[in-house]
Amino acid sequence: MGIDDKFDAKADELKGKAKETAGRATDDPDLEAEGRGEQVKGNLKQAAEKVKDAFKG
Repeated sequence: MGIDDKFDAKADELKGKAKETAGRATDDPDLEAEGRGEQVKGNLKQAAEKVKDAFKG
């Protein structure tokens, strides 16, 4: 897993957490849902990269 890929996946996850928290604080369910979606996207990217690494090594 490349450093850039790791960074992008973690950035998606953290950005999603921030949006979800902001959505809760402002009572904005759309922003909260968008944040959860970005967290899932980041987690899936991380999982895919781990699978790639497993087959390389």
